[in-house]
Amino acid sequence: MSIVVTGATGHLGRLVIADLLERGVAPEQIAAVVRDADKAADLAASGVQLRVAQYDDPATLKGAFAAGDRVLLISGNEVGRRIPQHTAVVDAAAEAGVALLAYTGILGGPAADFVLADEHKATEEHILASGLPYVFLRNGWYTEVYTANLPAVLEHGVVIGNAGEGRVASAARADYAAAAAAVLAGEGHENTAYDLSGDTAWSFAEYAATVAEVSGRDVAYHDVSPEERQEILVGVGVPADFAAVLVDVDRAIGRGLLAVTSGELARLIGRPTTPLRDTVAVEVRALSA
Repeated sequence: MSIVVTGATGHLGRLVIADLLERGVAPEQIAAVVRDADKAADLAASGVQLRVAQYDDPATLKGAFAAGDRVLLISGNEVGRRIPQHTAVVDAAAEAGVALLAYTGILGGPAADFVLADEHKATEEHILASGLPYVFLRNGWYTEVYTANLPAVLEHGVVIGNAGEGRVASAARADYAAAAAAVLAGEGHENTAYDLSGDTAWSFAEYAATVAEVSGRDVAYHDVSPEERQEILVGVGVPADFAAVLVDVDRAIGRGLLAVTSGELARLIGRPTTPLRDTVAVEVRALSA
């Protein structure tokens, strides 16, 4: 039996493997599913198994899993392509007879009524239909989704959105990775869905104020109409279809769908989730280095 992490060279996958190793899981008991073995040379050097496969190539997935494996399916990052990609992984896992399939979905599960959630909901339905023992890790937003844009925010002194006074219960990517590792290395999680989110929900005005405080610069939140936000995003090079998805997410935030503070993430990882300010401070320091 191996603990298998797909998308293992991505940000989340690497953190999950690091957390598993910190928990004392032997590296030879961990398998990393990767598209490019060269990009995973450091994982191989640490003793982690490499299994080369691609979500877009079902034939390669046949060798990615074995009977009794515990598998983490990290959702793909290509919006619009994820249903066939995830379906291929689930089908290969079912054919192999894995013992557990954990999937990184989206906060709210079936109740999430925004466009970005559609592929996640379809994946959960396919996993249920497969008959595999499952864990749904319904992740809320990563704080890093927002801090990734800090260079532009600091340059222009503004956070732009169309979420109104909506709030986001985000957590650090490492928090969600720790939850996945706890499930993969633990017991008693079969056929469970966890709504995972940060301990505290913040507004975009509060986010802007936090960035201003930490950076020492003037930063404000500018709330705009959905139409204006779409125009702004397209104007800076975001494809129109994906810009519409981002605008729709902010609408969902405005409706309170990403403000849920269930406490389940903190319970799984055994500590409070990482505060917004801490993640902002790390990113600001990195930009200043």
